[in-house]
Amino acid sequence: MEEKEKNQLSRRNFLAIATGAIGAVIGVVMAVPAVAYVIGPALQRRTDENWVRLGSTSKVELGNPTLFKTIVENQTGWIVTEEEVSVYVVTEDGREYIALSNICTHLGCRVRWISDQGQYFCPCHNAAFDELGLVVTGPPPRPLDRYETKVEDDQLYILLGG
Repeated sequence: MEEKEKNQLSRRNFLAIATGAIGAVIGVVMAVPAVAYVIGPALQRRTDENWVRLGSTSKVELGNPTLFKTIVENQTGWIVTEEEVSVYVVTEDGREYIALSNICTHLGCRVRWISDQGQYFCPCHNAAFDELGLVVTGPPPRPLDRYETKVEDDQLYILLGG
């Protein structure tokens, strides 16, 4: 008889095993989402190409730089930030487009197009750039930054870095 009693599970042992099993299941259920939250952003596949739609090509006047503004979402891990991007777009023929940053390459001030003078003007140190973004006067070390452009379905896109 004694052997039969050894093989039987006592009520106390059953409750101990059941409690441990339930605790283990709850631990796994809590741990899987926590681990996914922590390492998930690192496992996401990044693409270096980030084409951003500016708007319709019909808004761009021939020979006159047009300012486009758009909001871009940037995600670093699980932190998402929004940034306003402003770009001047110019075309001479309606087929080829040049997109220029409106940020001065000297100190990062915003430039604006002065149509009377045919130049972009930076108010920080009286810098000037021509229609294609080349330095005309002032201290900027290089021309205005350019973005690669493409047109799809009459919509203008620029390529932002990843």
